[in-house]
Amino acid sequence: MTSAQVGTDDKVPQGAEEGYERGLGSRQVQMIAIGGAIGVGLFLGAGANIAKAGPSLIFMYALAGVIIFFIMRALGELLLYRPVSGSFAEYSREFLGPFFGYFTGWTYWLMWVVTGMAELTAAAIYVHYWFPSIPQWVTALVFLVVLFGVNLISVKLFGELEFWFSMVKVTALIGMIVIGLGVLTFGFSAAGDTAAVSNLWAFDGFFPKGVGSSLMTLQGVMFAYLAVELVGVTAGESEDPEKTLPKAINTLPWRIALFYVGALTVILCVVKWTEFEEGVSPFVAAFAKIGIPAAAGIVNFVVLTAALSSCNSGMYSTGRMLRNLAESGEAPAVFKKLSSTKTPAFGILVSVLFMGIGVVLNYVVPEKAFGYVMSIATAAGIWTWLMILISHVLYRRAVDAGRLPASSFPAPGGAKCSYVAIAFLLFVTGLIAFDADSRICLYVMAGWAVALGIGWAVLKARNPEVARRGEQELEKVG
Repeated sequence: MTSAQVGTDDKVPQGAEEGYERGLGSRQVQMIAIGGAIGVGLFLGAGANIAKAGPSLIFMYALAGVIIFFIMRALGELLLYRPVSGSFAEYSREFLGPFFGYFTGWTYWLMWVVTGMAELTAAAIYVHYWFPSIPQWVTALVFLVVLFGVNLISVKLFGELEFWFSMVKVTALIGMIVIGLGVLTFGFSAAGDTAAVSNLWAFDGFFPKGVGSSLMTLQGVMFAYLAVELVGVTAGESEDPEKTLPKAINTLPWRIALFYVGALTVILCVVKWTEFEEGVSPFVAAFAKIGIPAAAGIVNFVVLTAALSSCNSGMYSTGRMLRNLAESGEAPAVFKKLSSTKTPAFGILVSVLFMGIGVVLNYVVPEKAFGYVMSIATAAGIWTWLMILISHVLYRRAVDAGRLPASSFPAPGGAKCSYVAIAFLLFVTGLIAFDADSRICLYVMAGWAVALGIGWAVLKARNPEVARRGEQELEKVG
């Protein structure tokens, strides 16, 4: 079936054809979308960024949030044109060619594998806070095995677990906002005497370290938004993608406004930005200042939930992406097989084995190395977002020329917003290259590109049809 044929029939049950179970309901897709927008990057990473940028970090999160919305609306238009699991690779393959589909699929797989490594170790560290006698590698291994089992059983169980993970994060953030507003309004708690909206500008202004220092936090801010695109991977297993996906994407602005901009604004009003420091969660610092008992323990539990949620999502998405690559002849055929519960079990298993390297390295990898791993994940995420945006631009050209049917969920402004988002992501990549600490991820990505290039050459030599696949569709989309 060609892409044109798929596009002309909005009701084609693509997920069913692929063999997946449409087991994700509206409630679960909504929470997966919400959970994807709230991660460890916010709960822990914001502390270091506040120290670098002060209150201007609020503006950086808002600016990046606008770009993320542009990306998600571009993805939404593509998803409703053709809802398919493994969407990023599939659209890159259709609009840019087989090599880009191959490169995007494997790069997204890499992003989640390295993120899973770091998140497993992070989760073990959080448990170590309560049970210091338990070796970290044991905790990491237990989490790895449990989440692996959840992903093997069924997509419904994955969705249910992700729903409750997200619920914990959402509840914690809303609680923080409500308590903070109470302190500002009624002046109770130990923070009541100093809490004021004027804290946003009273200490050397809104940009206390300068605009340049604020811009340098954008790479960390973008990492906090990684996984927001996960809703696209669920397209092939959503019960009613034409209803659930637009709703999940259209609620993104208020989620960003509330959970990122809102939470940070309240925290920086309650506690002066000068009191935050790197390595300390701003939520722990704010709870402690207000005087809430067991503040560190509460936030530790929430951050543990965020880490497990991320690892759970990683296992889900990597298995689907490997199957998508295998169906296109760009990965071993064994990844195409589904288990009796309609999950890509072998792909999940291989991904989990690679994530397990994080368990093995629990003692030998210094903390800074995991920072490098996170920067690699960010670089891989930026590539994925760029492919979504470029595919969207090419799709709109094909629609305008009458070569492809219009989507039922068009992005506002057509391709214009996608051009703005592309420019922004290239600017952030330039910031990463300028920063000596994070620059290493670009070297790693260059090595990854060389490795994939060699793999593609071998693939073409063995099966020339793989490289020619999709040429007919490329001629149609132009």
